[in-house]
Amino acid sequence: MPELPEVETMCRGIAKVVGCRIQAVRFPKSRLRPISVRPSAGQVARQLCGQTIAAVGRLGKRVVLELASTHRLVIEPRMTGRVLVVGPPDLAHLRLILELAGGRHPRLYFWDWRGLGTVQWFSADEFARQFGPHRLGPDALEISPTELRNRLASSRRPIKVALMDQRAVAGIGNLYASEILHRAGIHPATRCNCLPDRLWRRLHAAMRHVLQAALRDQGSTLADRMYATAANQPGRYQEHHAVYRRAGERCLRCRKAVIVRIVQAQRSTFFCPRCQPPSRVEASFPAPFGQAEPTSAAAAKASEARRSNRRLEGVLNPARRPAASP
Repeated sequence: MPELPEVETMCRGIAKVVGCRIQAVRFPKSRLRPISVRPSAGQVARQLCGQTIAAVGRLGKRVVLELASTHRLVIEPRMTGRVLVVGPPDLAHLRLILELAGGRHPRLYFWDWRGLGTVQWFSADEFARQFGPHRLGPDALEISPTELRNRLASSRRPIKVALMDQRAVAGIGNLYASEILHRAGIHPATRCNCLPDRLWRRLHAAMRHVLQAALRDQGSTLADRMYATAANQPGRYQEHHAVYRRAGERCLRCRKAVIVRIVQAQRSTFFCPRCQPPSRVEASFPAPFGQAEPTSAAAAKASEARRSNRRLEGVLNPARRPAASP
């Protein structure tokens, strides 16, 4: 958190800084944990001063300011960061200020409560090397159903863990992985290489639906209130969460089962055991790679063998035979 919908909302909220000239750059001094700045705060400030912002974009969970010089300033909010065009919640956790000229907003702020965020400066070549397709997967809103399957289907990892791998698909984190899988009706522990084609198509459709719905509601602001839009307003999608942080509550879809929490890759996962049952999904799985699928003839032969074994057991152990009906 923030994930794709929150970071995209930030980018849209600061879009009017395009065309502005950066007059000054400040990294306020603080006794709190410092954020990571690359190559250094002084170097970034010197490089940014006098530059014009040519475009604002998003790369996975990162905000990217593209400058007229083709250099990029990449801000990664991580857990508690906000990119703002209005005054921050407080000054103690204010990490970066860009003084702007020639536009609607006089300043751009980066505020981070826990100090886990990063600010990085890249040349065009460095940016391509750092965030090329070998390092970062296709965006979750742009990937096709076929590409999604091709990138993940050979993996033996649980599907929920794989969805959060930014090298495979960029932008999905813990919150939206749980919500996507619930909408798709897929158990989070299901191995990727066990999903049939129809479930890959269903997963892709669920992914687009959930992410686009979250975007319309400007992201999710949780109980800790750490996320806010560029105008420092809360998101609204948390009002529509189906499973995330709802352990012990009734499922909003089936109205019967209770949401369950498990831990995967040291992260909490939430799902409905009725809407996302492993047995229902696994019954239609192809056999794992390297194993032959049972044919209908083989299955019938196995069933007949089991019946024969039961009859033989009745002959050899008459005492275990069920009593005859009166």
